[in-house]
Amino acid sequence: MRENLHRFFRAARGAGVHVSPAESIDAMRAVAQVGFTDRAVLRDALLLTLAKSQDEKLALGDCFDLFFSQPEPRQDQPEADNADDASQDADQSSSSSSASEAGEGHPSEALGPLAQMLMSQDRNAISAAIASASGAASLSDIRYSTQRGIFSSRILDAMGLQRLRDDLDELTATNPALAERLRAALDGLREAVRDTVSQGLALYAREEAETLRNEILRNAPLARIERRQVAEMRALIRQIARRLRERYSKPRKRQRRGHLDVRRTLRRNAAWGGVPFLTAWKRKHRDRPKIVAICDVSGSVAQVSDFFLLLIHSLHEVVDDVRSFAFSSHLIEVSEILEKKSPEEAMAEIMSKVGFGSSDYGSSLVDFEKDFMSTLTPQTTVIVLGDARSNNLDPRADILRRVSERSKRLVWLNPEGRLAWGFGDSEMPRYATFCSVVRQCATAQQLERAVADIVATYQ
Repeated sequence: MRENLHRFFRAARGAGVHVSPAESIDAMRAVAQVGFTDRAVLRDALLLTLAKSQDEKLALGDCFDLFFSQPEPRQDQPEADNADDASQDADQSSSSSSASEAGEGHPSEALGPLAQMLMSQDRNAISAAIASASGAASLSDIRYSTQRGIFSSRILDAMGLQRLRDDLDELTATNPALAERLRAALDGLREAVRDTVSQGLALYAREEAETLRNEILRNAPLARIERRQVAEMRALIRQIARRLRERYSKPRKRQRRGHLDVRRTLRRNAAWGGVPFLTAWKRKHRDRPKIVAICDVSGSVAQVSDFFLLLIHSLHEVVDDVRSFAFSSHLIEVSEILEKKSPEEAMAEIMSKVGFGSSDYGSSLVDFEKDFMSTLTPQTTVIVLGDARSNNLDPRADILRRVSERSKRLVWLNPEGRLAWGFGDSEMPRYATFCSVVRQCATAQQLERAVADIVATYQ
């Protein structure tokens, strides 16, 4: 029971269900009470102790159904032939007995355990043997589809395939009919083992497959993500945001508390012989951080801006004050839209207002200076995401210079490759003059690194 549950926990983690050591202990205690006999009760017990949301409940239910389903051994003979089974068995039995009396046969009692099991066609025994051999072959260690053949061979070897081959060789010489019957049963066994390995791959290789898929997505150009990959990329961006929150939230808590001032603590407690009843803390004053994100959502970079805004607004636990703006030919504030609506609804509304137009950086900077320049303080980090292509219109770099002067830092993230900067209608070299940091940001990995560096300055 313990080994089965450990494998199930591993499969559940691969399905996206977080199973902590404490939760696994609770689940094992619950299973010890309900047992394995009633699968419906067992399923309910595991879902109650492990699932923490409706999504996890659905994922865990599917994982349970797959984990506790056993592939059925194949039955080679069709039902239409069942009426002839008795006569065929009688013929084989008589031929086997006559051959045995002549000293040329091999009685079934002398066959190996696996051959006897296959000849008996006991499905329950065969399924149990496959499950036992799968454990002995460590099927839960399978990670890639290229390992199917290796694990199939391991399971068959653990079941006694070599002895079965010896039995087949002897029967081929002494009783060809019985050998053919055993060979057909072996083909069915191989198929059942392949199904078991495929089931194990679906259960235990999900985590590695997802990791590999995420790694590919992390390095894929955001502007060329296919429509079918958008949902996966959104999920990846949320994972990145969660990882950044976990990385930087603890230091901020520690900074609010401060560090122990040993000298002041000892002086304050001199009356008690130095026993630190009263503590003194060193607190370093830190300005409240602010981020202003200005995103180009014109047709050329709209998809990149979508992921960028999703990441920025997922970091409120790290940076408390975040204001976001979007523009194509004119600029609007989108902070309230992103905070109150789901990402899909928010981006649809933003795009309907200012998205997919021809970019005009100069006009948009004029809008920002007119209505929102007062939001900038010496504690503000301004992040601009855009390709700096203004369709040969006036770029108004003088406004960007004033933005840089009023803020702490001006960071420009450009989704285009550096080789394209300054060519055609690109104004990147002119804008870069007033930026504290200029970085290429074409992939999710580059986006994560850029935002992590920005947030790290506040720790």
